[in-house]
Amino acid sequence: MAMDIKRIKLNPNNPRLIKDNKFEQLVTSLKDFPEMANVRPIVVNKDMVILGGNMRFRAMKQAGWKDIPVEVVDWSEDKQREFIVKDNVGFGEWDWSMIANEWDTDELEKWGLDIPDNGLDEEYTTKIETPIYEPKQDKPNEDELVNLGKYNELMDKIAKTQIEDKAKLMLQLAATRHIQFDYGKLAEYYAHSDEKVQELMEESALVIIDYNKAIELGFVKLFDTLETLSENEA
Repeated sequence: MAMDIKRIKLNPNNPRLIKDNKFEQLVTSLKDFPEMANVRPIVVNKDMVILGGNMRFRAMKQAGWKDIPVEVVDWSEDKQREFIVKDNVGFGEWDWSMIANEWDTDELEKWGLDIPDNGLDEEYTTKIETPIYEPKQDKPNEDELVNLGKYNELMDKIAKTQIEDKAKLMLQLAATRHIQFDYGKLAEYYAHSDEKVQELMEESALVIIDYNKAIELGFVKLFDTLETLSENEA
């Protein structure tokens, strides 16, 4: 059936990705050959949330479609999740971070998805080597390590604005996001510093020496780290 595109909702938990060039090709295909959409309609649940066809839906929207072919299904939550994977097994790319955090890997493998070893393979954890910071030049001055330009500008503007204290505090905390560190110089500074300063720099994640500690403190996501390592090993 055809349905107003405004009624359809993207599925925020869909782990499927498609690169920009492939997406543009999909938009072009829909413009050149719109009839193909009738053969493979967008699959939605009774709440009009997409189960199959998120990328096609985005492409249809970009192509300017007003009405789109849909198939409405009334399935259990488990069947909906299973369909999302099985409908996409052979196409596009996967958001492996979402897969790791929100999906059961045993079920995914049973449904036909090949899960890479990079999330759980002990082989990669044993290959993580601690970086060694050795002095290469003179110790930088503290004022060389950080750029406070934008931060100071915002703090000055906030201080002059007549707003309630709680709002002012929130904005002052947000302004710290604009503090820019020079991590190359921080590494050099670390190499020249005494043990106490080094320890505090590690706890602040200005440098990362111990990956396990950084993960424990929440500064490093284990899955992303191992995924990067596995790509470099390939």
